[in-house]
Amino acid sequence: MNERPVRVRFAPSPTGYLHIGGARTALFNWLVARKSSGTLVLRIEDTDRARHVEDSLEKILADLRWLGLEWDEGPEVGGDVGPYFQSERLAIYQDHLDRLLAEGKAYYAMETPEELAAMRERALAERQVLRYPRPDPLPTVAEGEAARKQGRPVVVRFLMPGEDVAIEDEILGRVELAGSELDDFVIQKADGWPTYHFACVVDDALMEISHVLRGQEHLINTPKHVTLQRALGFSPPVYAHLPIIFNMSGGKMSKRDKEKALQRGETPPEIDVHDFRAAGYLPEALVNFISLLGWATGDDTEQMTLKETAERFSIGAVNKSSAKFDRAKLLAFNTDWAARLPAERLLEVFKDFLSVNQSPLLPQGDETLAHLLQVCAGLRTFRDVETKTAPLYADDQDIVYVPKAVKKTLAKSDGRGFSRLESVLPCLTDLTDWTTAELERCIEAFCTAHEFKLGEVAQPIRVAVTGNTVSPPIYDTLALLGKDGTINRIRRALTLREQA
Repeated sequence: MNERPVRVRFAPSPTGYLHIGGARTALFNWLVARKSSGTLVLRIEDTDRARHVEDSLEKILADLRWLGLEWDEGPEVGGDVGPYFQSERLAIYQDHLDRLLAEGKAYYAMETPEELAAMRERALAERQVLRYPRPDPLPTVAEGEAARKQGRPVVVRFLMPGEDVAIEDEILGRVELAGSELDDFVIQKADGWPTYHFACVVDDALMEISHVLRGQEHLINTPKHVTLQRALGFSPPVYAHLPIIFNMSGGKMSKRDKEKALQRGETPPEIDVHDFRAAGYLPEALVNFISLLGWATGDDTEQMTLKETAERFSIGAVNKSSAKFDRAKLLAFNTDWAARLPAERLLEVFKDFLSVNQSPLLPQGDETLAHLLQVCAGLRTFRDVETKTAPLYADDQDIVYVPKAVKKTLAKSDGRGFSRLESVLPCLTDLTDWTTAELERCIEAFCTAHEFKLGEVAQPIRVAVTGNTVSPPIYDTLALLGKDGTINRIRRALTLREQA
């Protein structure tokens, strides 16, 4: 660690939702800031205009806040070193670019896209890595500006000095790269926008970033950034490159996995934070889980609050090797967190889940929703609650009977389930006190009188009133549904006997 005040940054690009890997990066930066009484800067790197998604910034900010990762400077917060959108800092980048051009540390390059493509094809044919051939002599600034005015595709390239680069990484240790392996790279695109490399280096310096924590996939960029820092006279930050997150099969957690699953007609895996939010995971569980992707507490402790994690976290304890995203472990974490959270907090997060899904349960009041959580105690995700209880709040005619459930529970064994429904219907029709306790007394007395096992009656009723084999405990299910809905749905289910 250096002696400067700790200032870290998370710098997402508004090109889509917040990826789980980006969330881990944001979390580790947040932990460093909190552990060191430092500052977390949120910077929006929106210079890639071709991939810009208009509403993605709002989604990124919402998901960060959902995780509990508030920032100290940045959008909607402010600060002394803004603007915090790179698209609003173009004049700043141009000033530094002009200085590099004037000092002969950068130059205009005027190859057309076709000429660059031909270079790549030749390198490929010769089985070589393409290295940009530096022009000799270099175009003058006047020639470059004249070509740009003529509408030619002119970029600015940084003139690599050929110096070796050594990085003392807080996680990986010393990383060295020979200067001969680095060729001149673009720092300003033909449209006048800075590249990621240039804007990142300028912003890190002017925003006084002391530590850069980012994924190991960025390690290849760091020598370029260090060389740029030297050319601009900037002090380099402390670097720490975080281990890559793989799925259990060893591949990267890619958004393409979602696209492929959708093409196959399968339920896509959760990849973005919003996916987990919409799937019914708790932010406490998700942020706790991702804190352990590449970092360990040093003992058997795993389930921790954000505050507890910040107290124990250190960059030195982050692993070099890749992390595995174990979905079964996450589900176990979520189940445990759902059981341990105070009822008020569980209700708050449940309502957020309903809102992002536009759930049919959304119009229900807090008292009803809290009761649903109680009767679904032991839930793994909020999706379980919705699956079990949403049919109870649908219109009777909208209930869809799952063919497999009807066949297995009602029609099997010469329609035994239908017979049980027909037999129990008068008992339920005559019941005047429609409460959980009275429903339990009524149905158990019926089973005793007819020497039926409870499941032989309860499961057919469950299918009849929900269309499927999953619901809260049967007495709670019927109490929530009400007498009229229960009777109407049983009668409707009995009409299925003719089709079975």
